[in-house]
Order: sequence, then C-alpha cells, then structure tokens
Amino acid sequence: MIRPGNPVPDVSGPQERSERSPHGQPRPEEEEAPRQPTAAERARTLVEGNPSAALVIPGLSPAPTAPLVPLRRSVGPAGDVFLLFPCDSPSVRAVRAAAGDEAAAVLEITDVAPVAVPHRIRGRAWVAGWLTAVPGGSFEAGAELLRLEVGEITLDDLWGAAQVDPDEFADAAADPLAAHETEILQHLAAAHTDEVGTLCTLVSGADRCTTGAVPVALDRFGLRVRFRGEDGGFDARFDFPAPVRGLDGAQRAMRDLFAAAREG
Repeated sequence: MIRPGNPVPDVSGPQERSERSPHGQPRPEEEEAPRQPTAAERARTLVEGNPSAALVIPGLSPAPTAPLVPLRRSVGPAGDVFLLFPCDSPSVRAVRAAAGDEAAAVLEITDVAPVAVPHRIRGRAWVAGWLTAVPGGSFEAGAELLRLEVGEITLDDLWGAAQVDPDEFADAAADPLAAHETEILQHLAAAHTDEVGTLCTLVSGADRCTTGAVPVALDRFGLRVRFRGEDGGFDARFDFPAPVRGLDGAQRAMRDLFAAAREG
C-alpha cells in the first residue's frame, strides 16, 4: 500500500558521536547498539498512547478544515485500530459514503518530546489500512466507532526507520513506562537538572557537555539524554542493568545511574 499523507520533514537535531539518520535524528552506532524495544513495540506504544494522532483519508471532499483527531482509540486483539469519532465527523461521513465498502485511510502519529528542548520531534508513525464502521458501534451518544484494518505500518524514530509487520504489531505490547514517561521526564528536567547533567561523566568526550542536559526519552530499557555544548551537542543513551517493569523499577534504575555518574 502506498502511504498517502505528508512526507516526513527534516527533523535534524544535535549531532551525536554515532551515525545520523537521513532525517537528522541521532542514532546509536550499529556495532554498539544497546538493547532496545522492537519496532513493533515502539509502534504499538505510539498508537496506543501518543496524544498527537490524526486520521488522513485521501481524496476526502470537501477537504477537512481541521485534523481528524479521534476522541479515543485502542488496539484490538487482532491488531485492528479502533477510533471513536463524533457522528458528524468527516471520517464518519466518508465511511457512510463508501456504502459498506472500505475507505483507505492513514493514522498519522507525531511523537513530540514532553520537555522543552530544541528539535522536539522524536519520531513519526503511519498506520495505513482500510476504514469501516463497527456494527452497533455507537457506544456513546453522538459518537461512532470506526475500525482501521491495518495493512502497513511505517515508523521513523530515534532508533531508526522501519516497516512493521501487522502480525508483529498485533502481538506486541506497549512499553510499560509509556504512561509514566511524560511525568518522569518533566520531573527530571525541572527538579534534577544537575543530576541529569552528571550522566555526561559516563560518556567519552564529556568535556563537550558545557551548557546543559535534558532527558528526552525513556523506556523500559533505558534513558536517553540530550547534552548541549558549544559544538551543538549530542544524544547519549544510558541502558538500565535490566529491563524494568514499571515506575518503581525505573526509579531504582535511574538512582543507580546517578550513583554511577557521581562515582565516575
């Protein structure tokens, strides 16, 4: 399936010791790639929880004057994405106009860092498929439930660009820290700036960390920090000793990271 919608813009960010993607995002060096969530897990995390999602229906006429943002969304056991829209939404009208046929559609998700940092776009995902009405899906007054049968998933994020198999997407689980990431990163940025900055002592070339550090991403495998310096700065990834399962585990792992930085 050809992915309709807007092309991925250049989101060039600070330079890193490692290789850069075609879109400018820092990437880990391949030979030293840390443990990381799979592409299917990353896509599932974005689809289930990221707030910046909009539906695109190619050829929709008249063209919507505002993004088609679902009221709610969820992923079913088979990997279908369920989207709740107001009954008067152009998306609902498009499905009705298809008269029982399928309407091609793409769910576009933009992942934005929840902290104040230059180049805040961390990644994008596109879930392309076919949109139909769910029989008896008007579970709320004035709203209708639509089903997006997934045909193709494309991901471009801090880890790299990837195609995700729909079956792997259906079997994947969202990261257990996704619901806490915003709160944790904002707390670290607001109340623990100095401690976050000390992590640079664990990175070779620490003398480049001259103007600050901001935590930009967190998952069960580790923490990513953006260090700023006179040369523009770089991203560094700090792996946890073992994947964590929840908030308590993440807090313990970060305390261990800060302790190692103080000793280093």
